Amino acid sequence: MNKHKRGTTTICGWVLAVLLSAGLLGCGGSGDDNNNGGGNGGNGSVAAGATAVPGAAGTAGASGSDPTVASASPANNATNISTSSNSAGNVVTGTLVTANFSQAMDATTINSSPAGTLLTFTLKKTLTGVNEPGTVAMNVARTAAVFTPTASALAANTSYTATVSMAAKSAGGTAMASPIVWSFTTAATLSTGQAPINLGLAGNYAIFADTGIATVPASVITGDIGVGPGVTSSAITGFALTLPAGSAFSTSAQVSGKVYAFDYAPPTPANVNTAANDMATAYTDAAGRTAGVGPFLNVGAGTLTGLTLAPGVYTWGSNVTIPTNLTLSGTANDVWIFQISGTLDLAASKQIILVGAKAKNVFWQTSGAVTVGANAHFEGVVLGQTAINFGNQASANSRLLAQTAVNLNQNAITPPAQ
Repeated sequence: MNKHKRGTTTICGWVLAVLLSAGLLGCGGSGDDNNNGGGNGGNGSVAAGATAVPGAAGTAGASGSDPTVASASPANNATNISTSSNSAGNVVTGTLVTANFSQAMDATTINSSPAGTLLTFTLKKTLTGVNEPGTVAMNVARTAAVFTPTASALAANTSYTATVSMAAKSAGGTAMASPIVWSFTTAATLSTGQAPINLGLAGNYAIFADTGIATVPASVITGDIGVGPGVTSSAITGFALTLPAGSAFSTSAQVSGKVYAFDYAPPTPANVNTAANDMATAYTDAAGRTAGVGPFLNVGAGTLTGLTLAPGVYTWGSNVTIPTNLTLSGTANDVWIFQISGTLDLAASKQIILVGAKAKNVFWQTSGAVTVGANAHFEGVVLGQTAINFGNQASANSRLLAQTAVNLNQNAITPPAQ
């Protein structure tokens, strides 16, 4: 048996093997639930001919310390994907394709050139194998690579296959143990829409906060939670954490997933640092999108009463209050980005209602505190520069990503479905 046998692995194909060999859960893209922030350290071996699962313990040619693509956007097997993206600066290109890595990478091994001959990160039409010309750029933390097609739109009703090859290396010089391949299919008609915000590894958490997470028992959190960087588990209060000796994560009866903090065993300290950097990058991306104009600027003078909002970028130079139910109406691929320079308040017992929209494509970038009233229901990803506070019995279909603290009070928090 050769421990260094290398093979090709599809992202969703990881899940079955991981379930069998490591007892982990999760499949999907846009940074959701493929890598739980703590890693799966260890080496091992499997029967000859078994498929290597990058990063999973006990698989041929890979270990928990190897770099891999933890998640991707569009997700593997995704359908009805918009043919174009309207990203920061309102630059229209073919839909952006993002690979989120499990650790910081050597950008010189990924950002290949010239355009159209990218050897590390490629995008091709699945049936013909024709290469899609484009450029690749890394984020500041070097944990995400974005392929930007040269064309203003991908072909409609077409399957595309993205590949990150074993030429990709970590910042420490370790090559990926296996190429990662995933496919998606574009919508039947040409379309242009705002690109969603790439959350990177922060998208693996239902709740992530830079300074602390507090709850009045008993909240119900679906997925992982974490704090960092440099913040110890003492900043996670009210959860009655259980931490096995030398473990990279703790558990809680209130959390269906795992709990991560900087003082836990490796690779958690590095992973929470990366998640914190990616969260800050996502906040900056959302804040940097071209501001809304006309009916998208200062809607309701900051008081949103009885409104139904179409997709787009909405901008307020003030606090925003939602005193009644607010409806967001569109399609599953549409994106809403709310840029709020002040605070955001959802009144008690009120709801954010989605009609045709998906919570994963709704982003609330807020400079001030976010407050969700008692018994209210919130939808969408919160990118808070300060605290996120939930009243008694409030619920959310959200990711709560705060650059300070998240404070809960007997709440139910569930990450958006893919």
